[in-house]
This record gives sequence, structure tokens and C-alpha cells, in this order.
Amino acid sequence: MANKGDGIYIVLLSIHGLIRGEDLELGRDADTGGQTLYVVELAQALASQPGVSKVDLVTRRIVDSEVDEVYAQPIEVLADNLRIVRIEAGPEEYIYKEQLWDHLHAFADNLSNFFRENDQLPDLLHSHYADAGYVGSHLASLLGIPLVHTGHSLGRVKRSRLLAGGLTSEEIEQRFNMSRRIEAEETTLATAERVITSTHQEIEEQYEIYDHYQPEQMRIVPPGTNLQQFYPPQGKELQGKLFDELTRHLNEKDKPIILALSRPDKRKNIPALVEAYGSSEQLQQIANLMIIAGNRDDIEELEEGAQEVFHELLVTIDRFDLYGKVAIPKHHKREDVSLIYRIATASGGVFVNPALTEPFGLTLIEAAASGLPIVATEDGGPRDIIGNCQNGFLIDPLEPDTMTKALLELLKDQQLWQRFSEQGLQGVRENYSWEAHASHYLKLIKPIAQRSEQLVRKPVQRRRGLYRDRAIVSDLDQNLIGDDQSLGQLMEKLREQKKTTYFIIATGRRLDSALKLMKKHRISEPDVLITSSGTEIYHAPKFAADVSWGEHIDHQWSPRRTRAILAKFDGLKLQPKSEQSRFKISYYIDPEIVDIEAIKTRLHQKEQAVFIQLAFGQFLDILPLRASKGMALRFVADRMNIPLERIFVAGGSGADEDMMRGNTLAAVVANRHDEELSQLVDVERIFFSERPNAAGILEALDHYDFFNRCQDPQEISPSDEAN
Repeated sequence: MANKGDGIYIVLLSIHGLIRGEDLELGRDADTGGQTLYVVELAQALASQPGVSKVDLVTRRIVDSEVDEVYAQPIEVLADNLRIVRIEAGPEEYIYKEQLWDHLHAFADNLSNFFRENDQLPDLLHSHYADAGYVGSHLASLLGIPLVHTGHSLGRVKRSRLLAGGLTSEEIEQRFNMSRRIEAEETTLATAERVITSTHQEIEEQYEIYDHYQPEQMRIVPPGTNLQQFYPPQGKELQGKLFDELTRHLNEKDKPIILALSRPDKRKNIPALVEAYGSSEQLQQIANLMIIAGNRDDIEELEEGAQEVFHELLVTIDRFDLYGKVAIPKHHKREDVSLIYRIATASGGVFVNPALTEPFGLTLIEAAASGLPIVATEDGGPRDIIGNCQNGFLIDPLEPDTMTKALLELLKDQQLWQRFSEQGLQGVRENYSWEAHASHYLKLIKPIAQRSEQLVRKPVQRRRGLYRDRAIVSDLDQNLIGDDQSLGQLMEKLREQKKTTYFIIATGRRLDSALKLMKKHRISEPDVLITSSGTEIYHAPKFAADVSWGEHIDHQWSPRRTRAILAKFDGLKLQPKSEQSRFKISYYIDPEIVDIEAIKTRLHQKEQAVFIQLAFGQFLDILPLRASKGMALRFVADRMNIPLERIFVAGGSGADEDMMRGNTLAAVVANRHDEELSQLVDVERIFFSERPNAAGILEALDHYDFFNRCQDPQEISPSDEAN
């Protein structure tokens, strides 16, 4: 069989979900979301490009009275050179992607037959998601067709999110066939000539943890944006009903609008923007602040994390007395979003994304397409977007004054604002429109389709099991922190071992405080971050809070009652609110006055189910009975199926002791020998390093031969040595 026509014949594979040419059922279920819209718009954009003879978007045929009959059509023609091809595989009815794995071989065989019956092979296969990657890999090997792949989401990363959501490893495997998905992803990476991603961060934080990851294989092609939906103001945006509704609580409606638009999620860091605004009288004089944070009827009806965000927002607004200057509208429709951007642009405003982490930043592209200059976190996707569009400033999301400075510079300089607005519009057209996306894409795939460019693969080594089997855990202060040179060496070692070893940080600090310190010292993002002395657990890559841990430790926790009891003790002083959290009450203590045993006795007499820990001789934390760093670590180890015997803990204070006792391999670095952990000197599996800080951690890792044998040398028998 030979390809017919002068241009390239491209086949896009997107097997699951409900895919049709018009009126996509976005949001119907988890399988009918952004990916289905992306592949349809990609197919349409490619078909309109010069040099493309035909595009087929291949999906599964569905004959089911519960869904539209269009999904049963074997072929749906969208244009002269564009069609949706539906292949039979498995049951006729609609099933979710997790149930498709047993039917993918049949899909591949039937699609191969389709090519043969039409006497035409495509020049290129482009698979989307793991199931299509599996089919694409099979066909690429069978028919000799080059394969390009886009993952959209990856199994190893999703597993972390599901663990954070409260599912066990066994539940994840049973419900999501995760091992089959990850093996399919590994096979796809081993087969594909190119893997297309949206950002550098997607490569660094997601694909790097796969065995078949090849840096030369990866290419960044930002997704397209619908410029028919997002465009600059037309002239009457500040006169309509939506403008009146959004600004009804503002005293001076004619000021420029500083706009933030995101979910009410702690990682979005919206309170820091309010603090930046509230700290500047000048900023308040020249602009209003508008925060679009989802829809709500009653804050108390929102999930707990969203409630905390709104509480912090309202407290910050009240602290700076920002009434009449800040708007937090309760409701907006999805179709209102593009107009909201145009309203902010027409006002002469700025869009702000202050998120702690931002893997991509679609809102930044939408704002830029609306002519709105941007101020955004320097983490992740915004680096690429502002680098391409030159339409704003990157800021440190943990330093509100950097936000204030950037906003003032933009709002006070009309010429700069206008230049950034115009550069944003041009940058989006050149880099983020569907036409630009398709053009970049074709430049990438043409040499592959024409067989003039082929990936030279480096040999790879597969890990022994499907998942990482060991973990390194450390506190931050005076443990990791203290010697930047040895810290850099440790971070490089962790990066080299990323495929075998989890990196976990366990700290008494709150999430925001820990992130700030990590950023300052360039500490790599951990896979798990245990904060607030073990009362909170967050999972990478987006630091999703572990819901089930919060539910677990809430048992019999009565913080108000506990504070009332301790108010009667001399020598105790509550630490600032910044150090308090939902499950942690923190005090400064005067060791000359305070009797810790008396405090424990009183709380137990009053039937308070609490865990009490002392750190550095001056910090006292009261936690739920089920919470501590050690308990949190064991919870994580159990959920992630990491044997405690293969977990190394570098401790720094008394708060780390229960992480270090038991079956873990542990170490006390030299600068902590004479402090609270000194009594552990005779405990088995605890090594006292001769070097301080991160250098001491590296010394201990060598002592345990952690990345190979992973064992206390005192427990190695002569026969083991001989082997």
C-alpha cells in the first residue's frame, strides 16, 4: 500500500470519550473533557494547513441508546480532507477508558484492516493519551508507520493525585488499571519518534520519572487557543449588565481592574495578591482588585479547602480595610469569562496569576488574547508564555512585594501597558493560536513523516518494579539548609535517582513557609511534602492536599478546648497566626518555667486526645493524637507501598524522633549531635554523621549504600558480604 496524494496523510488516535464534529459534550463525564476538544480542534487546524492531504481522527464506534446516534456512524465527514473514523472494539455500548484495556488489541487489528481495505497507510500516527499510545505503538511496529505521542496526563503522576485524594494503592489498581496504563506509557515512550508537551515543566516533572524517557524525544508545542472566543475589547464592555454586576461593591468603578481568576485553592495563592494590594496605598489609589474564584452561594457549603481560602481572603481584606476596593463576585457563567477579560482590558487593568505552582497557565493565554497585560508566578508554564509573548512580568509568588512592584510599574506607565497589550496579542497569534499551533506542529512532524529524521535512542534500564521502591526523608531547617554547596550535591544525587527514589520533606513549617524556604535555597520539588509537624500531607506535582489524612487525624480533635486549658499555664505564648494551622497549636515556651509533663497530665486529665512535641527546646506543638511526622510518614509509606526498611530519614530535632525510631534507616547530621536527638546514639539503624547539614546526609546515604543494597552495614552477615 502506498500513500495517495501530494500532501501528508495524518491519523490522530483518540480512542475513549464521546467525539463528534460539533457540539462536543464537554464535561459530561471524566472522559469527555479538554482532550476531546483538543483533538477535534487540532484535526480541524491541521486539515486547513497547506501540505496536508488528509486528516483522520480515529476513535471508538459506540452504538448505545443512552448517547447520540452520531457516535454510531462509522465515518463522519467534517470537510473534504477531514473526517472522524470510528472503529469497532469491545462492547457496542459506551464504556469508560479504564474498561477499554482488554479491547485495545482488537481496536489495533480493526484499524489495521481499515487501512488495508482503503489501500492507504497514513504517513504519521499521532496518539493521544495512554490507550491510544498503546494502539499507536502496536500499529507503528506492525506497519512501520512513525508515531508521535501526546500524553495529556500520565499514570505515575495521576497515581500521586489519587493517593492524595484518599484512595489506596489497591483501590487505584482495581479502579484505574494503573499498572497496565503505566506499562502502556512506557511502551509508547519506547516506540514514539517524538513526544509533544505543552511546557518545559511538563517534561521535567512528569516524563523524567519514566524509564524510557529520552530528552531528545521531547518537543514543546503550546496548545492552540480559540481566538474567536478570546479577543480585545470592542468598545462597550464598561457599559453592560455584567460590568455593573461585577463592580457593584466597588466605590470607584472607573479605576483599572487588577483581575485574578482561578479556583479557590490554596495553591493558587490568592491571599498573597490581596496582601500585595493591601500593603500599597498607591496601588489602592490607582486600581481596584477583582477576584473571580469560582461560584458560591454560601462559603460554609464549599469544601473545606475552599472555605479556608475564602476565610483567609476575607481576613486579609478586613486587616487592610479594603472594603469598596476589592470585589469577589459570587457568581459568573462559563460564557462570561471572555467578557470578564475584555472588561479588565477596557479598564486599563492587569491580569495576575500568583499561583505557587502553575504547570501551564491557560488563563494567561486567554488574558493575552484579550489584550490584557499579565503579572504571573515565575514557576512553570508562565515562564514560557511571557517568554513567547513579552507581555508582562514574572514575580515570586511567595514575596507579595514583587507583585506590588510589577503592578505599579504596569499601571503607572501607560506606554508600557500599551506595548505589553500589543505584544501579548501578537505573541498569542504567533505562538498560541490554532493556526500557529498547526504550523509549528507541521514543521516538527514533516521530517518524521518523510522519514528524513529519526530518533537515535540511548539504551535505558528498566527499574525492578513498576514504581519507585525507596524514599529519602529530611527536615528543612539546619538539616537540608545550612550548606548550599553540599545541598546542591544532594539535589543532583536525588535527580540522578529520581526513577528509583521518592524525595520527601517533613517540616514543622506551614506549606507557604516551607515553599518559600525551598525556593530560596533551590531545593527540588519533593514528591511528598509533610508540613505543620505532620498534620498536613501534600503530593506533587501540584501539592494536592491528602484528604484522607485530614479525615484520619480529625478524630476527637478539639483545638478551642485545648487552647482554653493551656491559657492557664505560665511560660506559654502562642506563636503568630502564620505558624498556626487547623491541626497544630504552636507555642513559644520558657523552659525555666514550663513543666512539659504537667501540661501533658493536665490535657489528659481533661480528656484531650492530643500529641505533644517539643522542638529545639523552645517550640511546643500540640497536635491531634493521631498526628506527628512519624505517623504521617508511615501513612505515606503505607499508601505508596514503600517498605519502612527502605526509607532513609535525616532528622534534626525532637519532632523528628518518631520518624527515626523503628524500622527506618536514620541519621543525625554532625551539627545536631549535641541537641535533642543525642540520646539516640545507641539506637540501632541510626547513624551519626561526621559531617554537618546536607554533607552529613550524603555521608549517611553512603553508609547505608542506600541506592544499592539499602541496608545497615551492621546487619549484613558474612554470607551476604560474600555474595
